Amino acid sequence: MTGKVFLVGAGPGDPELITVKGLRCLEQADVILYDRLVNPELLQHAKENAQLIYCGKLPHYHTMKQETINHFLVKYAKKGLKVVRLKGGDPFVFGRGGEEAEECVNHDVPFEIIPGITAGIAAPAYAGIPVTHRTLSKSFAFVTGHQAGDVEAEHKWAHLAHAVDTICIYMGVSQLPNIIHHLIENGKPSNTPIALVHWGTLNDQRTVTGTLSTIEARVKEAGIKNPSMIVIGEVVSLHHKLNWFDQEILPHLPVVHG
Repeated sequence: MTGKVFLVGAGPGDPELITVKGLRCLEQADVILYDRLVNPELLQHAKENAQLIYCGKLPHYHTMKQETINHFLVKYAKKGLKVVRLKGGDPFVFGRGGEEAEECVNHDVPFEIIPGITAGIAAPAYAGIPVTHRTLSKSFAFVTGHQAGDVEAEHKWAHLAHAVDTICIYMGVSQLPNIIHHLIENGKPSNTPIALVHWGTLNDQRTVTGTLSTIEARVKEAGIKNPSMIVIGEVVSLHHKLNWFDQEILPHLPVVHG
């Protein structure tokens, strides 16, 4: 008897931002394989006898290799169990959900995708930054910061500098100097607004804003690390006006403005 694999997006961090369907699936799961960025509070919804398996990954250190995760998904589903792969954000946005779905297909394991709210939209929203705006941004792109150090991918920054109004970069803090260099080198004005949203949607969220020419110093001063979303574009200028989360929900937290 074959079970089923559910690739579930847990959302950006705030446990209340998981979808109703995702939560229901979590409550019914026999096995839950979860990532580092999944809010631990969500695991309280697992049934008493559910098996919890940590698959967290840190920069330059993987607790569990992707091949092992794939193996477990197939292994437990083949036992007739309901398997949830719980991922921060959305499974198909830099979550390797596509690879895991392919693994299920390769082994004739039924699967379902339950989308989640990705940090590329949610973190800016909690910082009062809309990724689109009728007068400021009619297009946006999601990019992984890892490509900033990839020689084969560096030519893409020339297109990104001009092709879209807003650039949302995941996992890019360590590559911030390279990202800025490539954008300015390819014609992005040095006074373009930029923001980093650290631990977006969580209680300890912090937002640092500046321009391409000033942000490195501000990030260093504020001690901003991963996980952080980088947002580049004119919509960042709305942060001061629409900064609802820091001003109303958590007025005591430090916010560094550019």
